[in-house]
Amino acid sequence: MGTESSKLNIGVLGCGPIAQMAHLEVTRKASNTRLHAICDVSTDLTDRISVIHQPDVIYHDFDRMLSDSNLEAVIIATSDEFHVPLCMKAIEAGKHVLVEKPLGVTIEECLDLQHKVREAGLVLQVGHNRRFDPGVTHARKFIDQEMGQILAMKAWYYDSTERYTMTDNVLPVVIRSESSRQPSVDPKSDKRRYFMLAHGSHLVDLARFLAGNILRVRARHLQRFESYSWFIDTEFEDGTLGHLDLIIPIRGDYEEGFRIFGENGSVHGRLHMPWYHKAGSVECYSAKDGLFHRPLGADGHSYRRQLESFADSILNSRPLHGAGIEDGVETVRAMGAISRSVDSGDWVDLASVEGTV
Repeated sequence: MGTESSKLNIGVLGCGPIAQMAHLEVTRKASNTRLHAICDVSTDLTDRISVIHQPDVIYHDFDRMLSDSNLEAVIIATSDEFHVPLCMKAIEAGKHVLVEKPLGVTIEECLDLQHKVREAGLVLQVGHNRRFDPGVTHARKFIDQEMGQILAMKAWYYDSTERYTMTDNVLPVVIRSESSRQPSVDPKSDKRRYFMLAHGSHLVDLARFLAGNILRVRARHLQRFESYSWFIDTEFEDGTLGHLDLIIPIRGDYEEGFRIFGENGSVHGRLHMPWYHKAGSVECYSAKDGLFHRPLGADGHSYRRQLESFADSILNSRPLHGAGIEDGVETVRAMGAISRSVDSGDWVDLASVEGTV
């Protein structure tokens, strides 16, 4: 554990479900952060949360929290439509930011934020925590150091009809408030869009992290019996061919995974429900020694690991290992391209995408 002087003072904005399930606890558990402040418009919610997590300060106004000279960084754990405006405020106040995924809901607002972050020289990391699954980290290292040129990649994300039966057993009981601030339109009223933003963002970022920038996509979509399915042909910047499957939900077990085939080996990974904090089962076959290599990954708490990496990049001026502003922008751009391809039936270049996802 680090000393108090080596810890980053963090404020958590939004005390709703994702903050309670992930960010509040890991801010206290991480070796190099401390929970300095919480902020939410709901006084009844902050009163109850503060008893559990004991921050130094409680705020009900974001501007007031940002004016706190002891605050160094903020975690933005609010609804998607609020992400970019709140990130803008934090950056303008000189605070580093870890924002929940997706970065935003329109390409234009994400590009405006990208300009602001570059101009300020601050750290902004998007909460694509799958990058910090030890199995995924191992796969990325193998790809970088041994695989050589990639030929093809396939990745999939299947949520389950039994998700909440599974997660209710391991997650804390979420405290709710009737005075919580809600988006102008219920995000779940358009499930096709909601599922793409909530789950497709994970799939797209994982594909980009392992196989590189996506150049263009061609997607098909089918909705039946309250389930939504996307099959997405993908062309990566280096010419690698890819295919992404997103199905929400399936009648079966939750599953995320990927397969990558390259010049000097291959990778096969299956990831577990993130709330189990168990490292993904990943095997890398190396043609160099004719062996499969599989890490145990005993520490599979990807939410804590991503926060520690975020804090380390700030405290020690190290390169950002998580998803930066550019990654966040390109993931939103890819989701927009997928939506447009579904509508047109054609290949869509990411560079041509504008407007909302």
